[in-house]
Amino acid sequence: MKQGLRPLGHPGNRWWVDEHEADLSRVPAEPRPVRVTAEPQHITVDLNRTAVVVIDMQNDFCAPGGWLDHIGVDVTPARGPIEPLQALLPALRAAGMPVIWVNWGNRPDRLNLSPSVQHVYKPSGKGVGLGDALPGNGAPVLQKDSWAAAVVDELVQEPGDVRVDKYRMSGFWDTPLDSILRNLGVSSVLFAGVNLDQCVMATLQDANCLGYDCILLEDCATTTSPDYCRLATLYNVKQCFGFVTRSPDWIEAVRPYAE
Repeated sequence: MKQGLRPLGHPGNRWWVDEHEADLSRVPAEPRPVRVTAEPQHITVDLNRTAVVVIDMQNDFCAPGGWLDHIGVDVTPARGPIEPLQALLPALRAAGMPVIWVNWGNRPDRLNLSPSVQHVYKPSGKGVGLGDALPGNGAPVLQKDSWAAAVVDELVQEPGDVRVDKYRMSGFWDTPLDSILRNLGVSSVLFAGVNLDQCVMATLQDANCLGYDCILLEDCATTTSPDYCRLATLYNVKQCFGFVTRSPDWIEAVRPYAE
């Protein structure tokens, strides 16, 4: 704390002010480096500047009775990240890493959805698309605050976690995700969730373009697409956009910093 001045802003991006002064110089926290096994190179990151983003682990994508299940997609692969995330997220929280949930959440009036976005989910104009009621339980597909858009019961969203609604494949378009990360002082981002080759990859790629260090959690991100889509995504992340790691290595790496 700076003598006689009051804080203004989040600890990761803070001024100190009073009636006569505004101190814009940020006071950096002492780095907390961790080294993690990764491909194509091992990496060292500062825990004070790292967050994990979990994408679309929602009933419509991962649960029996959700939208993917309704249209005949086997959601078993989409449930694969649940168990490793159950172990990883408490360890990251205990080490002080922000957990950010980025979930698809339409407006009830669908005014945030262009025809090009709706076409992906309802290509012929028939059937059940974004915002339409699921036949089994009546929940509107991926509508904010509905059962369909809720995170699966097996994953706990803690009160201190951050929640962001998105309406595109990428979590950065038309959302506050970038502003949130910058106010948290984040430069390195871990990515998890579904679908790996779609929303996870689109968000990771945009993060790379915005200058973030991108780190994919391979065992915490998967897809219901054919396996060649998964393999191509892993190749592209390692080749062009960042690094690929696994959750057990993170659990071990952050253990010394756990509170």
